[in-house]
Amino acid sequence: MYTEMFKSFSEQTEKSLAPYVKFNKLFTKNVEDLTELQLAAVRAYSELGLSQLKAVSEVKDVQSFAAFNGQQLETLTKLSQQLIDDSNKFTAIAQSFKTEVEELVAENVKQATPA
Repeated sequence: MYTEMFKSFSEQTEKSLAPYVKFNKLFTKNVEDLTELQLAAVRAYSELGLSQLKAVSEVKDVQSFAAFNGQQLETLTKLSQQLIDDSNKFTAIAQSFKTEVEELVAENVKQATPA
């Protein structure tokens, strides 16, 4: 008797907590993706900054200064492209999360609404 009651309670609890479990998994995946994106961005920007420091430390005369200045447009183009790429990746992650949450909500509303 008690075994059946506990089994029923356990099943009901599991069923009622399932949406929370799905959302937590979805949220965790989103945080993981954003963390990976941020780490990659920090790495890329750090490498770019260090390469700029190395390049400016090589400036010894007017010719090397002119060469350094000539490379700045290329560096700015690279930085701009990196920013655009990171922005696009962030947008894709956010859009994917939004879509999956909307699907989860729609599924739960459908299950909760009496037919």
